[in-house]
Amino acid sequence: MAIELYNDGNHKCFSYEDLVGSRGVQSNQFLVVDNGHAALIDPGGDLSYAGLYESLGHEVLVKDLDYVVASHQDPDIVSSLSHWVAGTDCRIVVPKVWERFIPHLCRSAKVKEMEERLVSIPDEGQALEIGDSVLVAIPAHYLHSEGNFQFYDPTSKILFSGDLAASFGEGDEVHEPVTDVAAHIPSMIGFHQRFMGSNKILRLWVNMVRELDLDWIVPQHGRPFRGPKVIDELLNWLSELECGIDLVTQENYRLPMRRNAWM
Repeated sequence: MAIELYNDGNHKCFSYEDLVGSRGVQSNQFLVVDNGHAALIDPGGDLSYAGLYESLGHEVLVKDLDYVVASHQDPDIVSSLSHWVAGTDCRIVVPKVWERFIPHLCRSAKVKEMEERLVSIPDEGQALEIGDSVLVAIPAHYLHSEGNFQFYDPTSKILFSGDLAASFGEGDEVHEPVTDVAAHIPSMIGFHQRFMGSNKILRLWVNMVRELDLDWIVPQHGRPFRGPKVIDELLNWLSELECGIDLVTQENYRLPMRRNAWM
């Protein structure tokens, strides 16, 4: 089921959060439409493909999608790539650092066609034209992928934040915006401590994002954040969070116990 995040008549944003079910990690897919043109963000893998394709058909002519956009290379992000290359005329948008890895997600018969339709985002980011609007790829490197982008829609003031601000284990409440960040932290902290690069990177990212005019931060997993108070609380928490290499010690780099000299 599509959840409408924004609609001014010409520009629309939708979230799809219930397509994977219990078969894999819960993930959200996103559609941005402007005056008949559309971009699909982080479409996921085979677990979500059929349901997503059907759901998108209520909003757009799927074959005419302008872009399928991947924030990074993970299977829950874009492992359905072959289907979108075969079933649409879209451009495929990926971080430049992953452009030579992405073909591994495509059937061999479709690799040449995919490469001809590839748009590689440079490390500094870029804007993609969608109708009379734009979708801006902003750097989020090492949060968590080495080459990673988030996508800001200046019309709706939504930041599609990928894995940053993701949460897990919330069941049917996943579509409900967070109202109390402190109470929400237990569903975020373990993932962020393991998958985000370091506090230094988080602080640099927070400094950048505070320059945006934001109404929403919507991650690829779990519940969205809406409104200045909640977004400010989230950014404050992230700017102080120790994670990734901040937490690593020699204890994490010890040889496993030898049993019969490892056989």
